[in-house]
Amino acid sequence: MLDIKWIRGNQDALKKALISRGEIDFGDEKIKELLGKAGIEPKRSKESFEFLISKYNEIENEKIKKLEELDAERRQYLFQVENLKSNRNKVSQQVAARKAAKQPADDLLSGMKEASDAIKSLDEKVAGVDARLEELLLTIPNVPNSTVPIGGGDLENLEIRRIGTPRKFDFKIKDHVDLGTDLKILDLERAGKISGARFSVLKGAGARLERAIITFMLDHHTLKNGYKEIYPPVIVNSTALRGTGQLPKFEGDQFKLREMDYYLIPTAEVPVTNLHANEILPESALPIKYVAFTQCFRSEAGSYGKDTRGLIRQHQFDKVELVKFSHPDKSYEEHEKLTADAESILKALDLPYRTVVLSSGDVGFCSAKTYDLEVWLPSQNTYREISSCSNFEDFQARRANIKFKGDEKNAKATLVHTLNGSGLAVGRTWVAILENYQDSGGRIAIPDVLKPYMGGATHLEKEDFV
Repeated sequence: MLDIKWIRGNQDALKKALISRGEIDFGDEKIKELLGKAGIEPKRSKESFEFLISKYNEIENEKIKKLEELDAERRQYLFQVENLKSNRNKVSQQVAARKAAKQPADDLLSGMKEASDAIKSLDEKVAGVDARLEELLLTIPNVPNSTVPIGGGDLENLEIRRIGTPRKFDFKIKDHVDLGTDLKILDLERAGKISGARFSVLKGAGARLERAIITFMLDHHTLKNGYKEIYPPVIVNSTALRGTGQLPKFEGDQFKLREMDYYLIPTAEVPVTNLHANEILPESALPIKYVAFTQCFRSEAGSYGKDTRGLIRQHQFDKVELVKFSHPDKSYEEHEKLTADAESILKALDLPYRTVVLSSGDVGFCSAKTYDLEVWLPSQNTYREISSCSNFEDFQARRANIKFKGDEKNAKATLVHTLNGSGLAVGRTWVAILENYQDSGGRIAIPDVLKPYMGGATHLEKEDFV
Protein backbone atom coordinates (compact mmCIF):
# COMPACT_ATOMS: atom_id res chain seq x y z
CA MET A 1 0.00 0.00 0.00
CA LEU A 2 1.24 3.48 -0.83
CA ASP A 3 1.66 6.16 1.83
CA ILE A 4 -1.15 8.75 1.63
CA LYS A 5 1.37 11.39 2.75
CA TRP A 6 3.55 10.54 -0.26
CA ILE A 7 0.53 10.63 -2.57
CA ARG A 8 -0.42 14.15 -1.39
CA GLY A 9 2.91 15.57 -2.54
CA ASN A 10 3.50 13.33 -5.56
CA GLN A 11 0.27 13.15 -7.52
CA ASP A 12 2.01 13.80 -10.85
CA ALA A 13 4.46 10.95 -10.18
CA LEU A 14 1.59 8.63 -9.23
CA LYS A 15 -0.37 9.52 -12.39
CA LYS A 16 2.68 8.73 -14.53
CA ALA A 17 3.28 5.48 -12.64
CA LEU A 18 -0.29 4.28 -13.10
CA ILE A 19 -0.14 5.07 -16.82
CA SER A 20 3.16 3.18 -17.12
CA ARG A 21 1.47 0.16 -15.51
CA GLY A 22 -1.41 0.27 -17.98
CA GLU A 23 -3.95 1.54 -15.44
CA ILE A 24 -5.76 3.35 -18.26
CA ASP A 25 -8.88 2.76 -20.30
CA PHE A 26 -8.07 2.61 -23.99
CA GLY A 27 -11.79 2.86 -24.66
CA ASP A 28 -11.96 6.28 -23.02
CA GLU A 29 -12.74 9.01 -25.56
CA LYS A 30 -10.01 11.32 -24.24
CA ILE A 31 -7.39 8.57 -24.47
CA LYS A 32 -8.47 7.63 -28.00
CA GLU A 33 -8.40 11.28 -29.04
CA LEU A 34 -4.88 11.85 -27.69
CA LEU A 35 -3.51 8.69 -29.28
CA GLY A 36 -5.39 9.26 -32.54
CA LYS A 37 -3.91 12.72 -33.01
CA ALA A 38 -0.45 11.22 -32.52
CA GLY A 39 -1.17 8.35 -34.92
CA ILE A 40 -0.67 5.74 -32.19
CA GLU A 41 -2.81 2.60 -31.99
CA PRO A 42 -4.90 2.49 -28.78
CA LYS A 43 -3.39 -0.60 -27.18
CA ARG A 44 -0.84 -1.55 -24.52
CA SER A 45 2.62 -0.82 -25.90
CA LYS A 46 5.79 1.04 -25.05
CA GLU A 47 4.90 3.69 -27.62
CA SER A 48 1.39 4.33 -26.26
CA PHE A 49 2.55 4.29 -22.62
CA GLU A 50 5.42 6.71 -23.22
CA PHE A 51 3.19 9.09 -25.15
CA LEU A 52 0.41 9.04 -22.54
CA ILE A 53 2.93 9.58 -19.74
CA SER A 54 4.02 12.75 -21.55
CA LYS A 55 0.33 13.82 -21.60
CA TYR A 56 -0.43 12.79 -18.00
CA ASN A 57 -1.74 16.24 -17.07
CA GLU A 58 -4.48 15.89 -19.69
CA ILE A 59 -5.63 12.52 -18.34
CA GLU A 60 -7.88 12.19 -15.32
CA ASN A 61 -7.50 9.14 -13.07
CA GLU A 62 -10.68 8.28 -11.20
CA LYS A 63 -8.88 6.60 -8.30
CA ILE A 64 -6.58 9.58 -7.73
CA LYS A 65 -9.55 11.93 -7.99
CA LYS A 66 -11.45 9.90 -5.40
CA LEU A 67 -8.38 9.81 -3.14
CA GLU A 68 -8.16 13.59 -3.31
CA GLU A 69 -11.84 13.93 -2.40
CA LEU A 70 -11.63 11.52 0.55
CA ASP A 71 -8.39 13.03 1.82
CA ALA A 72 -9.85 16.56 1.63
CA GLU A 73 -13.00 15.39 3.43
CA ARG A 74 -10.93 13.75 6.16
CA ARG A 75 -8.77 16.83 6.70
CA GLN A 76 -11.85 19.06 6.86
CA TYR A 77 -13.36 16.89 9.60
CA LEU A 78 -10.05 16.90 11.50
CA PHE A 79 -9.87 20.69 11.19
CA GLN A 80 -13.35 20.98 12.69
CA VAL A 81 -12.42 18.57 15.48
CA GLU A 82 -9.29 20.56 16.36
CA ASN A 83 -11.26 23.81 16.46
CA LEU A 84 -13.92 22.25 18.69
CA LYS A 85 -11.28 20.81 21.03
CA SER A 86 -9.48 24.13 21.20
CA ASN A 87 -12.69 25.97 22.04
CA ARG A 88 -13.62 23.28 24.56
CA ASN A 89 -10.27 23.72 26.30
CA LYS A 90 -10.81 27.48 26.51
CA VAL A 91 -14.31 27.00 27.91
CA SER A 92 -12.94 24.45 30.40
CA GLN A 93 -10.57 27.11 31.69
CA GLN A 94 -13.49 29.56 31.98
CA VAL A 95 -15.49 26.95 33.91
CA ALA A 96 -12.59 26.45 36.28
CA ALA A 97 -12.30 30.21 36.78
CA ARG A 98 -16.02 30.59 37.55
CA LYS A 99 -15.96 27.68 39.97
CA ALA A 100 -12.96 29.23 41.70
CA ALA A 101 -14.94 32.44 42.00
CA LYS A 102 -17.97 30.44 43.16
CA GLN A 103 -19.99 31.61 40.16
CA PRO A 104 -22.49 29.46 38.20
CA ALA A 105 -21.17 27.78 35.02
CA ASP A 106 -24.17 25.77 33.84
CA ASP A 107 -24.36 27.63 30.53
CA LEU A 108 -20.69 26.87 29.81
CA LEU A 109 -21.03 23.23 30.83
CA SER A 110 -23.99 22.83 28.49
CA GLY A 111 -21.93 24.25 25.65
CA MET A 112 -19.08 21.85 26.47
CA LYS A 113 -21.45 18.88 26.27
CA GLU A 114 -22.65 20.03 22.86
CA ALA A 115 -19.01 20.39 21.74
CA SER A 116 -18.18 16.89 23.04
CA ASP A 117 -21.14 15.41 21.19
CA ALA A 118 -20.07 17.19 18.01
CA ILE A 119 -16.49 15.91 18.41
CA LYS A 120 -17.77 12.35 18.87
CA SER A 121 -19.88 12.67 15.72
CA LEU A 122 -16.95 14.04 13.73
CA ASP A 123 -14.63 11.28 15.03
CA GLU A 124 -17.12 8.73 13.71
CA LYS A 125 -17.11 10.48 10.35
CA VAL A 126 -13.31 10.47 10.29
CA ALA A 127 -13.30 6.74 11.04
CA GLY A 128 -15.73 6.16 8.18
CA VAL A 129 -13.59 8.17 5.75
CA ASP A 130 -10.45 6.37 6.97
CA ALA A 131 -12.07 3.02 6.18
CA ARG A 132 -13.07 4.13 2.67
CA LEU A 133 -9.65 5.69 2.13
CA GLU A 134 -7.85 2.47 3.14
CA GLU A 135 -10.18 0.37 0.98
CA LEU A 136 -9.28 2.53 -2.02
CA LEU A 137 -5.56 2.58 -1.21
CA LEU A 138 -5.58 -1.23 -1.14
CA THR A 139 -6.55 -1.23 -4.84
CA ILE A 140 -3.74 1.05 -6.02
CA PRO A 141 -0.58 -0.76 -7.25
CA ASN A 142 2.99 -0.01 -6.27
CA VAL A 143 5.03 2.61 -8.11
CA PRO A 144 7.62 0.98 -10.42
CA ASN A 145 11.25 1.73 -9.65
CA SER A 146 12.91 4.24 -11.99
CA THR A 147 15.07 1.44 -13.49
CA VAL A 148 12.01 -0.50 -14.70
CA PRO A 149 11.68 -0.20 -18.51
CA ILE A 150 8.45 1.25 -19.89
CA GLY A 151 6.47 -1.38 -21.76
CA GLY A 152 2.99 -2.69 -22.35
CA GLY A 153 3.55 -6.33 -21.40
CA ASP A 154 5.80 -9.38 -21.48
CA LEU A 155 6.86 -8.83 -25.09
CA GLU A 156 8.63 -5.66 -23.97
CA ASN A 157 10.48 -7.18 -21.02
CA LEU A 158 14.22 -6.56 -21.18
CA GLU A 159 16.63 -9.49 -21.32
CA ILE A 160 19.74 -8.74 -19.27
CA ARG A 161 21.63 -12.05 -19.42
CA ARG A 162 21.48 -15.52 -20.92
CA ILE A 163 23.26 -18.46 -19.26
CA GLY A 164 23.93 -21.81 -20.91
CA THR A 165 23.42 -22.98 -24.47
CA PRO A 166 20.27 -24.90 -25.39
CA ARG A 167 21.14 -28.46 -26.36
CA LYS A 168 20.90 -29.51 -30.00
CA PHE A 169 19.16 -32.85 -30.37
CA ASP A 170 19.90 -35.28 -33.22
CA PHE A 171 16.53 -37.01 -32.76
CA LYS A 172 12.88 -36.01 -32.60
CA ILE A 173 12.32 -34.71 -29.09
CA LYS A 174 9.25 -35.26 -26.91
CA ASP A 175 7.62 -32.89 -24.47
CA HIS A 176 7.43 -33.67 -20.77
CA VAL A 177 3.91 -35.07 -21.03
CA ASP A 178 4.87 -37.73 -23.58
CA LEU A 179 8.15 -38.46 -21.80
CA GLY A 180 6.50 -38.83 -18.39
CA THR A 181 3.58 -40.84 -19.73
CA ASP A 182 5.81 -43.23 -21.69
CA LEU A 183 7.99 -43.79 -18.61
CA LYS A 184 4.83 -44.26 -16.50
CA ILE A 185 6.02 -41.65 -14.01
CA LEU A 186 3.33 -39.11 -14.90
CA ASP A 187 -0.40 -39.86 -14.91
CA LEU A 188 -2.63 -36.98 -15.99
CA GLU A 189 -5.57 -39.17 -16.93
CA ARG A 190 -6.06 -40.58 -13.43
CA ALA A 191 -5.43 -37.15 -11.91
CA GLY A 192 -8.30 -35.87 -14.02
CA LYS A 193 -10.48 -38.70 -12.76
CA ILE A 194 -9.89 -37.98 -9.07
CA SER A 195 -9.58 -34.18 -9.22
CA GLY A 196 -10.08 -32.67 -12.67
CA ALA A 197 -8.12 -30.60 -15.16
CA ARG A 198 -4.83 -28.97 -14.13
CA PHE A 199 -3.91 -31.66 -11.61
CA SER A 200 -1.28 -34.40 -11.88
CA VAL A 201 -0.16 -37.66 -10.31
CA LEU A 202 3.56 -38.41 -10.18
CA LYS A 203 4.64 -42.04 -9.78
CA GLY A 204 7.72 -43.98 -8.79
CA ALA A 205 10.91 -42.23 -9.91
CA GLY A 206 8.82 -39.25 -11.05
CA ALA A 207 7.58 -38.72 -7.50
CA ARG A 208 11.08 -39.30 -6.14
CA LEU A 209 12.50 -36.77 -8.59
CA GLU A 210 10.03 -34.16 -7.31
CA ARG A 211 11.11 -34.92 -3.73
CA ALA A 212 14.78 -34.86 -4.73
CA ILE A 213 14.41 -31.44 -6.36
CA ILE A 214 12.72 -30.04 -3.25
CA THR A 215 15.33 -31.42 -0.85
CA PHE A 216 18.22 -30.31 -3.05
CA MET A 217 16.83 -26.76 -3.28
CA LEU A 218 16.31 -26.51 0.49
CA ASP A 219 19.80 -27.88 1.20
CA HIS A 220 21.37 -25.54 -1.35
CA HIS A 221 19.64 -22.41 -0.03
CA THR A 222 20.21 -23.20 3.65
CA LEU A 223 23.74 -24.59 3.46
CA LYS A 224 25.19 -22.47 0.64
CA ASN A 225 23.04 -19.34 0.37
CA GLY A 226 22.49 -18.72 4.09
CA TYR A 227 18.69 -18.90 4.35
CA LYS A 228 16.84 -20.18 7.41
CA GLU A 229 14.25 -22.84 6.68
CA ILE A 230 10.58 -22.30 7.53
CA TYR A 231 7.77 -24.83 7.23
CA PRO A 232 4.57 -22.74 7.41
CA PRO A 233 0.84 -23.54 7.23
CA VAL A 234 -0.71 -23.75 3.77
CA ILE A 235 -3.99 -22.31 5.08
CA VAL A 236 -4.05 -18.61 5.96
CA ASN A 237 -6.65 -16.00 6.87
CA SER A 238 -7.74 -13.01 4.81
CA THR A 239 -5.60 -10.63 6.88
CA ALA A 240 -2.44 -12.45 5.77
CA LEU A 241 -3.49 -12.34 2.10
CA ARG A 242 -4.31 -8.65 2.43
CA GLY A 243 -0.91 -8.04 3.98
CA THR A 244 0.97 -9.37 0.97
CA GLY A 245 -1.42 -7.90 -1.60
CA GLN A 246 -3.38 -10.92 -2.85
CA LEU A 247 -6.56 -9.37 -1.44
CA PRO A 248 -8.69 -7.60 -2.36
CA LYS A 249 -7.53 -7.37 -6.00
CA PHE A 250 -6.89 -11.07 -6.64
CA GLU A 251 -9.79 -12.62 -4.73
CA GLY A 252 -10.77 -14.60 -7.82
CA ASP A 253 -7.37 -16.31 -7.97
CA GLN A 254 -7.69 -17.81 -4.49
CA PHE A 255 -9.12 -21.10 -3.25
CA LYS A 256 -11.32 -20.12 -0.29
CA LEU A 257 -12.54 -22.62 2.30
CA ARG A 258 -16.31 -22.64 2.38
CA GLU A 259 -17.97 -20.42 5.03
CA MET A 260 -14.63 -19.76 6.76
CA ASP A 261 -12.11 -16.92 6.75
CA TYR A 262 -9.46 -19.33 5.46
CA TYR A 263 -7.73 -19.65 2.10
CA LEU A 264 -5.25 -22.11 0.58
CA ILE A 265 -2.02 -20.25 -0.04
CA PRO A 266 -1.08 -19.26 -3.62
CA THR A 267 2.58 -19.06 -2.56
CA ALA A 268 4.68 -19.39 0.62
CA GLU A 269 5.31 -15.65 0.32
CA VAL A 270 2.00 -15.14 2.15
CA PRO A 271 2.60 -17.05 5.41
CA VAL A 272 6.34 -16.39 5.55
CA THR A 273 6.09 -12.62 5.03
CA ASN A 274 3.29 -12.43 7.58
CA LEU A 275 5.41 -14.19 10.19
CA HIS A 276 6.50 -10.68 11.20
CA ALA A 277 3.20 -8.84 10.69
CA ASN A 278 2.62 -6.17 13.37
CA GLU A 279 6.19 -6.56 14.65
CA ILE A 280 9.15 -4.24 15.10
CA LEU A 281 12.33 -6.11 14.16
CA PRO A 282 15.77 -5.23 15.51
CA GLU A 283 17.80 -3.42 12.84
CA SER A 284 20.79 -5.62 13.70
CA ALA A 285 18.83 -8.70 12.51
CA LEU A 286 18.46 -7.37 8.94
CA PRO A 287 18.53 -8.78 6.39
CA ILE A 288 16.38 -11.70 7.51
CA LYS A 289 16.46 -14.52 4.93
CA TYR A 290 13.91 -17.35 4.92
CA VAL A 291 13.38 -20.29 2.59
CA ALA A 292 10.23 -22.40 2.62
CA PHE A 293 8.89 -25.36 0.71
CA THR A 294 5.10 -25.57 0.42
CA GLN A 295 2.38 -26.83 -1.82
CA CYS A 296 0.64 -23.90 -3.50
CA PHE A 297 -2.88 -23.54 -4.85
CA ARG A 298 -4.19 -21.20 -7.54
CA SER A 299 -7.51 -21.12 -9.33
CA GLU A 300 -5.79 -19.73 -12.45
CA ALA A 301 -8.72 -17.38 -13.02
CA GLY A 302 -8.30 -15.62 -16.34
CA SER A 303 -5.93 -18.25 -17.75
CA TYR A 304 -8.57 -20.16 -19.72
CA GLY A 305 -6.95 -21.92 -22.66
CA LYS A 306 -3.37 -21.20 -21.52
CA ASP A 307 -0.90 -24.04 -20.94
CA THR A 308 -3.62 -26.66 -20.78
CA ARG A 309 -1.19 -29.47 -21.60
CA GLY A 310 1.01 -30.81 -18.85
CA LEU A 311 2.44 -29.33 -15.68
CA ILE A 312 3.18 -25.73 -16.63
CA ARG A 313 0.01 -24.25 -15.12
CA GLN A 314 -1.55 -26.35 -12.34
CA HIS A 315 -4.10 -25.71 -9.60
CA GLN A 316 -1.81 -27.47 -7.09
CA PHE A 317 1.96 -27.30 -7.35
CA ASP A 318 5.14 -27.41 -5.27
CA LYS A 319 7.39 -24.39 -4.82
CA VAL A 320 10.46 -23.42 -2.84
CA GLU A 321 10.21 -19.75 -1.90
CA LEU A 322 12.83 -17.21 -0.82
CA VAL A 323 11.70 -14.30 1.38
CA LYS A 324 13.77 -11.39 2.68
CA PHE A 325 13.24 -8.51 5.10
CA SER A 326 15.73 -5.77 4.32
CA HIS A 327 16.86 -2.32 5.42
CA PRO A 328 15.44 0.17 2.88
CA ASP A 329 18.91 1.46 2.00
CA LYS A 330 20.06 -2.02 1.01
CA SER A 331 16.98 -3.62 -0.53
CA TYR A 332 18.11 -3.31 -4.15
CA GLU A 333 21.46 -4.83 -3.26
CA GLU A 334 19.54 -7.65 -1.56
CA HIS A 335 17.30 -7.94 -4.63
CA GLU A 336 20.32 -8.67 -6.82
CA LYS A 337 21.57 -11.24 -4.30
CA LEU A 338 18.18 -12.96 -4.06
CA THR A 339 17.99 -13.20 -7.85
CA ALA A 340 21.50 -14.65 -7.96
CA ASP A 341 20.51 -17.20 -5.29
CA ALA A 342 17.56 -18.35 -7.40
CA GLU A 343 19.78 -18.49 -10.49
CA SER A 344 22.29 -20.64 -8.62
CA ILE A 345 19.79 -23.53 -8.66
CA LEU A 346 19.52 -23.39 -12.45
CA LYS A 347 23.30 -23.24 -12.74
CA ALA A 348 23.72 -26.23 -10.43
CA LEU A 349 21.22 -28.22 -12.51
CA ASP A 350 22.96 -27.07 -15.72
CA LEU A 351 19.70 -25.85 -17.25
CA PRO A 352 19.90 -23.08 -19.87
CA TYR A 353 18.04 -19.96 -18.79
CA ARG A 354 17.77 -16.24 -19.23
CA THR A 355 17.04 -13.36 -16.84
CA VAL A 356 14.70 -10.54 -17.83
CA VAL A 357 13.58 -7.40 -16.03
CA LEU A 358 9.83 -7.00 -16.32
CA SER A 359 8.48 -3.95 -18.09
CA SER A 360 6.17 -1.51 -16.32
CA GLY A 361 3.11 -3.08 -17.92
CA ASP A 362 4.05 -6.60 -16.82
CA VAL A 363 5.37 -6.05 -13.29
CA GLY A 364 3.13 -7.42 -10.52
CA PHE A 365 0.65 -5.37 -8.50
CA CYS A 366 2.82 -5.15 -5.35
CA SER A 367 6.24 -5.08 -6.96
CA ALA A 368 8.49 -2.07 -7.54
CA LYS A 369 10.85 -4.16 -9.68
CA THR A 370 10.89 -7.80 -10.77
CA TYR A 371 13.37 -10.09 -12.48
CA ASP A 372 11.95 -13.19 -14.13
CA LEU A 373 14.12 -16.27 -14.60
CA GLU A 374 13.07 -18.21 -17.69
CA VAL A 375 14.26 -21.77 -18.28
CA TRP A 376 14.70 -23.25 -21.76
CA LEU A 377 12.02 -25.78 -22.77
CA PRO A 378 13.07 -27.66 -25.93
CA SER A 379 9.56 -28.82 -26.82
CA GLN A 380 8.36 -25.22 -26.96
CA ASN A 381 11.59 -23.89 -28.43
CA THR A 382 11.45 -20.98 -26.02
CA TYR A 383 12.20 -19.81 -22.50
CA ARG A 384 9.44 -20.08 -19.87
CA GLU A 385 9.20 -18.43 -16.46
CA ILE A 386 10.42 -20.54 -13.54
CA SER A 387 10.94 -17.78 -10.95
CA SER A 388 9.94 -14.17 -10.29
CA CYS A 389 12.23 -12.25 -7.95
CA SER A 390 10.67 -9.03 -6.68
CA ASN A 391 11.45 -6.05 -4.49
CA PHE A 392 8.24 -4.67 -3.00
CA GLU A 393 10.03 -1.85 -1.13
CA ASP A 394 7.71 -0.87 1.78
CA PHE A 395 4.46 -1.65 -0.09
CA GLN A 396 3.74 -4.94 1.70
CA ALA A 397 5.30 -3.81 4.98
CA ARG A 398 2.84 -0.93 5.23
CA ARG A 399 -0.09 -3.29 4.66
CA ALA A 400 1.22 -5.88 7.16
CA ASN A 401 2.75 -3.31 9.56
CA ILE A 402 6.29 -4.71 9.60
CA LYS A 403 8.92 -2.31 10.91
CA PHE A 404 12.48 -2.26 12.21
CA LYS A 405 14.20 -0.14 14.82
CA GLY A 406 17.79 0.56 15.78
CA ASP A 407 19.18 0.12 19.28
CA GLU A 408 20.16 3.77 19.72
CA LYS A 409 18.15 5.97 22.09
CA ASN A 410 15.11 7.66 20.50
CA ALA A 411 15.43 5.46 17.39
CA LYS A 412 12.34 5.63 15.20
CA ALA A 413 10.52 2.53 13.99
CA THR A 414 10.64 2.42 10.17
CA LEU A 415 8.98 0.17 7.61
CA VAL A 416 11.21 -2.63 6.28
CA HIS A 417 11.48 -3.53 2.61
CA THR A 418 10.22 -7.01 1.70
CA LEU A 419 11.47 -9.16 -1.16
CA ASN A 420 10.71 -12.62 -2.44
CA GLY A 421 11.34 -15.00 -5.30
CA SER A 422 10.81 -18.62 -6.25
CA GLY A 423 13.87 -20.65 -5.62
CA LEU A 424 12.45 -22.42 -7.75
CA ALA A 425 9.03 -23.56 -8.95
CA VAL A 426 9.50 -27.30 -8.45
CA GLY A 427 7.06 -28.60 -11.07
CA ARG A 428 8.54 -26.46 -13.81
CA THR A 429 12.01 -27.60 -12.77
CA TRP A 430 10.79 -31.20 -13.11
CA VAL A 431 9.50 -30.36 -16.60
CA ALA A 432 12.77 -28.69 -17.61
CA ILE A 433 14.86 -31.65 -16.43
CA LEU A 434 12.79 -34.15 -18.39
CA GLU A 435 12.89 -32.16 -21.58
CA ASN A 436 16.53 -31.03 -21.46
CA TYR A 437 17.98 -34.36 -20.26
CA GLN A 438 16.04 -36.77 -22.54
CA ASP A 439 17.82 -39.22 -24.81
CA SER A 440 16.76 -40.89 -28.06
CA GLY A 441 15.37 -43.88 -26.15
CA GLY A 442 13.09 -41.75 -24.00
CA ARG A 443 15.20 -42.12 -20.85
CA ILE A 444 16.07 -39.10 -18.69
CA ALA A 445 19.61 -38.52 -17.46
CA ILE A 446 19.62 -37.31 -13.85
CA PRO A 447 21.60 -34.08 -13.21
CA ASP A 448 24.74 -34.76 -11.17
CA VAL A 449 23.65 -32.69 -8.15
CA LEU A 450 20.45 -34.74 -7.87
CA LYS A 451 22.02 -38.20 -8.06
CA PRO A 452 22.69 -38.43 -4.29
CA TYR A 453 19.01 -37.65 -3.70
CA MET A 454 17.98 -40.34 -6.21
CA GLY A 455 19.86 -43.19 -4.53
CA GLY A 456 22.75 -42.92 -6.99
CA ALA A 457 20.59 -43.60 -10.04
CA THR A 458 21.88 -42.12 -13.28
CA HIS A 459 18.67 -42.22 -15.34
CA LEU A 460 14.91 -42.29 -15.04
CA GLU A 461 13.78 -45.58 -16.55
CA LYS A 462 10.35 -46.91 -17.44
CA GLU A 463 8.41 -47.76 -14.28
CA ASP A 464 6.48 -50.97 -13.66
CA PHE A 465 3.04 -49.41 -13.11
CA VAL A 466 -0.32 -50.60 -14.37
